[in-house]
Amino acid sequence: MEIYHCLSGHPPILHNRLDHMPEEGYIWLDFLRSEAQGWESWPRRLLGVEVDHTQVADALTPGHSSYFDATEDYDMVIFEGLGPRDDPFPLETRSASFFVFERLLITVRAEDNLSFQMVKQKLKGMKAKSPPSALCMAHLVLDTMVDRFLRVREILAVRLTELQDELLNPDNKMEDWHALLEGRRLVRRLEALSEDQIEALDAWRRGTALDWGSTAEVRMRDLREHVTRVRDHASGMERDLEAAVQLYFATVSARTNEIMKVFTVLTVIFMPLTLLTGIWGMNFKHMPELDWEYGYYWALGLIFIIGFGMFWWFRRSKFF
Repeated sequence: MEIYHCLSGHPPILHNRLDHMPEEGYIWLDFLRSEAQGWESWPRRLLGVEVDHTQVADALTPGHSSYFDATEDYDMVIFEGLGPRDDPFPLETRSASFFVFERLLITVRAEDNLSFQMVKQKLKGMKAKSPPSALCMAHLVLDTMVDRFLRVREILAVRLTELQDELLNPDNKMEDWHALLEGRRLVRRLEALSEDQIEALDAWRRGTALDWGSTAEVRMRDLREHVTRVRDHASGMERDLEAAVQLYFATVSARTNEIMKVFTVLTVIFMPLTLLTGIWGMNFKHMPELDWEYGYYWALGLIFIIGFGMFWWFRRSKFF
């Protein structure tokens, strides 16, 4: 656990212990989920507020989806963000729980949640000023989590564009569909994840127990707009993949039709030739052409003329 005392206009101060709430500013208690057993005693000790036991269990659940709940004393938001890797293949996520009081913020998260580390480095390394309230601090962390999704969009778009180009390449046999199917599953999961995030943020704005000012309202609207952009981008990529797959099968069908057209023309050309050779190949004793000195050459000439004539007619009629 890390304890930060935040005063508006000053960098956050890291404390080793905390016995009571300070008179000014607010406190941020950041718990790692693996070491967070008993964290619910802190609101009771500092504020005299009991945390609902079901919410305590939700905070300790690693794979919980984005969700909002509230009581008269605090807001609880669970937000699912990216894991430690920026590469979306595969898409790894980590959920973080935010318990927002008037002057207290408690977060319960995975140890490798990169967004929290980025916020702390920003506040410490750049000597940045602390957000003015616990709600604004929660917004800063959430905004960092969403911004990572925005950066992943470029990586995802490049990778899926390569898949589409490979799919539509006429020289490509596309025997391995695993990468394409994985891309479709990924964008669908990203879309569903964004939907859950939007629902949680909307529910937070409607059911908050805190007194939101105009600044917090603007920030939350901006945060929701960023999540919407991620969702819309995922929806667009899903449509592009579906269109590429349909175009691929249409192209394959067109090539198959062209091949079948050539085979059909060749079959029609050789049908009369097969008829003639079949007639002259019959084993009858008395056939007038057998005693004709030039019968063989005339037969070959007739076969050639008929075959070439039909080929020329099909070409002129643009059958192939």
